[in-house]
Amino acid sequence: MTEVRYNWTKEEIAEIYHRPLLDLVYEAATVHRENKDYSEVQISSLISIKTGGCPEDCAYCPQAARYNTGVDVHAIMPVNEVILAAQKAKDGGASRLCMGAAWREVRDNRDFDKVIDMVKAVNELDMEVCCTLGMLNEHQAQRLADAGLYAYNHNLDTSEDDYKRIITTRTYDDRLKTLEHVRKAKLTVCSGGIIGLGETVEDRISMLKTLSNLPKHPESVPINALVPVQGTPLADQPRVSVWDMVRMIATTRIIMPKTVVRLSAGRTEMSLVEQAFCFMAGANSIFAGEKLLTTPNPSFDTDMAMFELLGLTPRKAFKNGRPGKVENVEEAVES
Repeated sequence: MTEVRYNWTKEEIAEIYHRPLLDLVYEAATVHRENKDYSEVQISSLISIKTGGCPEDCAYCPQAARYNTGVDVHAIMPVNEVILAAQKAKDGGASRLCMGAAWREVRDNRDFDKVIDMVKAVNELDMEVCCTLGMLNEHQAQRLADAGLYAYNHNLDTSEDDYKRIITTRTYDDRLKTLEHVRKAKLTVCSGGIIGLGETVEDRISMLKTLSNLPKHPESVPINALVPVQGTPLADQPRVSVWDMVRMIATTRIIMPKTVVRLSAGRTEMSLVEQAFCFMAGANSIFAGEKLLTTPNPSFDTDMAMFELLGLTPRKAFKNGRPGKVENVEEAVES
């Protein structure tokens, strides 16, 4: 079995990333197949429980209040609507529900109390619950854990050096501190990035180094392709090459062999063949459902047809136990 390492250097990661493409995919596929469940793919559904009006200035995001993107501001969803959305997602094949709120940070108020109620309610449906709510402190992370949260998403987006070009309203260290708080609460970590922001290949490699050198690898690493949105500073960015996505997924699979690698935003622009290459390179998780917060995404029916064609099977919820119930989550998570 491939050794799990936490001391990858930029030079080592760069050597992997720049290998001839077919050699790279072959090696990543070999690492992936060391696990007997390589054909299992986790299906997650992402809903926006509080949309728009965010004070952050993330250059890619249509929910930032300072950009005119046509996204309407909505107050936090009622709990019963979230339960209905979760049940619909579960009926469609999803084993995880991710709830996103356009906040800079979690505040201890009635809205956060509602999120706690949502986590408890979705947990009752026997689905893994993930939240992405911005920065949070140790106490807030523990409240979410006590409510039954399975995972917390907080992406690094890009490299530390490139970060200030994309976001100025918080620091890279703020992001890493939130991940620390999530770990202390014994929640699983979901953290990845976006390619196609205008970053360099060195930035991509640097981001992967940061993720792979954390005390524990994130249990889930989303690899997103930028979906340019009119009104944002990155509206005119060209579509990232699918082969860049394949390289990122394959490199992530090799350096973090037990991590779930999620093929995330940008799938609507990919053909079935291109998605198949991503699965071959080691992706074993997707978001399904018509929307990713505010951007389009393939439907459940389309994805189920793709699964049947490629011989993929949906992964069941809580396959490796629940956070806090597993002695070492990092060792328990499959590739």
